[in-house]
Amino acid sequence: MGLTKQYLRYAPSGTFNIIASADCNSAHVSLNGISGRYIAVGACEHVIIWDMRIGEKAQVIPGENVVVSQIAASPTGNHMAVGYVDGNINVFELTNNEIVCVFAGHKSPVTSLQYDEQGHRIVSGSKDTEVILWDVVSETGVARFSGHKGAITSVLFINGKNCIISSSKDTFVKFWDIETKHCFKTLGGHQVEVWSAVLLKEERYLVTGSMDQELRVWKLNWTDKMKEEDKLVQQLEIVKIEETDNTEDTSVLQCHQVGTLVRGGRGRVVGLCTDLGQTVLGCFGTDSLLELFIFCSDDEAKARMTKRVKKQKKKLAKLKESGEADGDMVEVKELLTLSDEVRRLTSVKLSAKIKSASLLLGMTGELRVGVTLANNTVEMHSLKLGEENDVKCLKQITQPGHQKEPRCVAISSDNLAIISAAADSIKLWNRTSQACIRTIPVPCGRPCAVCFLPGDRHAAVGCADGTLLLIDVAAATVSEQIPAHTGACNSVGLLPDLRGCYTGGADKTVKIWQFELILDPTGDSKAKVLSLLHTRTLELEEAVCAVRVSPNNKFIAVGLMDSTVKIFFLDTFKFYLSLYGHKLPVLCLDISYDSTLIATGSGDRNVKIWGMDFGDCHKSIFAHNDSVTALQFVPSTHYLFTASKDGKIKQWDADTYENIITLNGHAGACWCVCVGAGGLVSAACGADGALRLFTRTDEPLVLGDLDEQEEGLATGEQHAPVPGLPGLVMPTKKTIGAEKAADSILECLSVGAEYEREVTAARGQHVPVPLLMTAYNCTTAEDFLLETLRKIRSSDLEEALLLLPLNAAGEMVRLVGALLSRAGGEHAELLARAACFLLRVHRAPLLADTNHLKHLIQIQARAHMRINELRDMVGCNLHALQWARREVEADRSEQLFRVSTGQRRARHARTKLRHALKRPIVSIT
Repeated sequence: MGLTKQYLRYAPSGTFNIIASADCNSAHVSLNGISGRYIAVGACEHVIIWDMRIGEKAQVIPGENVVVSQIAASPTGNHMAVGYVDGNINVFELTNNEIVCVFAGHKSPVTSLQYDEQGHRIVSGSKDTEVILWDVVSETGVARFSGHKGAITSVLFINGKNCIISSSKDTFVKFWDIETKHCFKTLGGHQVEVWSAVLLKEERYLVTGSMDQELRVWKLNWTDKMKEEDKLVQQLEIVKIEETDNTEDTSVLQCHQVGTLVRGGRGRVVGLCTDLGQTVLGCFGTDSLLELFIFCSDDEAKARMTKRVKKQKKKLAKLKESGEADGDMVEVKELLTLSDEVRRLTSVKLSAKIKSASLLLGMTGELRVGVTLANNTVEMHSLKLGEENDVKCLKQITQPGHQKEPRCVAISSDNLAIISAAADSIKLWNRTSQACIRTIPVPCGRPCAVCFLPGDRHAAVGCADGTLLLIDVAAATVSEQIPAHTGACNSVGLLPDLRGCYTGGADKTVKIWQFELILDPTGDSKAKVLSLLHTRTLELEEAVCAVRVSPNNKFIAVGLMDSTVKIFFLDTFKFYLSLYGHKLPVLCLDISYDSTLIATGSGDRNVKIWGMDFGDCHKSIFAHNDSVTALQFVPSTHYLFTASKDGKIKQWDADTYENIITLNGHAGACWCVCVGAGGLVSAACGADGALRLFTRTDEPLVLGDLDEQEEGLATGEQHAPVPGLPGLVMPTKKTIGAEKAADSILECLSVGAEYEREVTAARGQHVPVPLLMTAYNCTTAEDFLLETLRKIRSSDLEEALLLLPLNAAGEMVRLVGALLSRAGGEHAELLARAACFLLRVHRAPLLADTNHLKHLIQIQARAHMRINELRDMVGCNLHALQWARREVEADRSEQLFRVSTGQRRARHARTKLRHALKRPIVSIT
């Protein structure tokens, strides 16, 4: 075996600067029994729960490599469902951030999630046009609803009728029956996409938002439990209200449009939201206005109708008296209209575009509105429903992050601080705590490049308008603005002797600056401040994209817009070399620590490694799938990091030209990557607004051992009907976990069968248990199968059983029958579920074989018995808990009565004592 090179792995050590991702919704959550204080938002691949009272993170639910697209909080407050852009859904326990279950069924990003009122089921919609119902208790998929032709925009539970509503970009709203798993009604009253839908007022009204300025309000009338005469009367009312709507005599649900709510916002409807009581409706579009409507109670609606009718009658009487109206004009009818049912509340005007909103209505009538904005901000507003006052802003979280995406980042020489620059501000971060220490507003154009100056007390920032900013990091001020270039200042860096810096601009010049100390021009202090003195200028033929000075202080390399790199002598600016080969402009370059190699990255997606002595191209690497935006060598090595618009961050060995590691980058373009001193840390910023930190670990990295994801293993298959079983449409999809589970079951069956054959052939003599069974602490094939099934994730079980061949299914049926014959049925539910699914998949061959039929009959009898035992146990426990609750409530009421009686006696005793004191005083005076 030849000599191998050992590398150390870089691991993600933090994601910061994200307050709330714009592509994820927000939700009110309850922590420790407290509601109205915490808002959960998506932050790239994590979920952050913000404490809106103190403005700090209350909890972070960590993710891995996939961006969060949708979140939903359980009504019980114990769990949170998180949907990702890869289609998976994770359910987390809020108390310890542990994953309760994982649901894999969608192929595209999850666009909508909702719990039912008990928190036992979840319905999800995705861009793959599918709606899937999940059971959280059994951790399995229940049904897949297919029928939409466009991306799903919202899914809703009708808890009272065990139905689901889904809206889609195909302009349709569909009603699904959970029991029959079919669509029983479709609303086609929209001409364009339906972007959101919500249920209001005890699930009696459906409100949909589309591309226009109107919100359509639909009345849901269920006819399954009505008398025939009531149906006729109601249909007549429907015809009166909406003559164009066709009522269906045979439909269980009659849905008609009762009116529209006119929006004040511009653009299409982005989202609709409501509180848990379905009383208040929130609507927002592509602007910064959040409109609020309240659906009045029945008594209030009747009162409003009576008041309106009375006013109209008075007006009609006055018109008749004045002769302006005919005497035979029809009287005003007392019909309940949408204007009586709905009342507009005060709108909330925000500082930026709204990305999501969540409402929470308190017992005192206070409405709390949590919003996430496009400028990386979370806000909490409060409104009293009974009072027509202004909306109060309770909290606004903006400090922990840039309001616009950061474009450049740098690490201090001691690896303790990180500076990042965006169009709104420049921020200084503590590397260990990842907390924002300083915020400096940007007084000019968007920053393009940043670097720390010697001593780490100052920083230089080059801006898009050509200004060079000198930042006093400690004071968090801009000490000087220097008009360095007439075009964008694309590159800023330190000279190796640390006596000055250089800048490269789009005005076709490279300038050398020297540090100097001058008196404070503001006159605030007598101390000298740092300034820059322009010493030399290098004129070029094309706009400068990147500049770097060799560490030996001998050469200066300039990447130009004409796709070439020109190298000059630093002292005389005399031309030395020209590097040709890139097909698009060179966007980044760097020189190794020993000044022997220069690496260049271009818009043609290639990284080229050149020799500094002759300018020969050592290697051209097709590094990324998009433009290479940043490149830097690791200090004292020939390793280099590259970043690209494809979001990936890769490390390369410039000697062997191998890709060492590919780091999980950004959801979008990665704009900049920098490496700290010694190569201990690396930081990157990207279009998703996140600053990502990577730390070098002590874990060795062996090239060639790729992850399963990089090997291209199937992470999901088409969820079409199972071949040969057109009626079996799986709610889940085939995953790596399901394939591994199927392999483990096959291995278990083969090992168990071989062990049973050896035991039979031994005729009573001792046979050693196989090592695999010993590892599971099992002595029989039945126990081995049970332990194997227990270790399979519940959501992967059915997919794993679907992958088994017929002979393995028959062997499983035999072993399951033997397991159910034993005393104790704590795993009867799992075994019965596996047997029932195998029977659904292999029904005909299993029933045709007499041996298998015998075992199936045994499973039917034993499973029925074991399930009844479990049902009796659950029922006994339930009634015992109810009895204990009644005892506790009775005890508490008696205790409360004793306390109140004791307080009354003490109060009466104090009153008597006061009277006793007053009496002698009155008699004396």
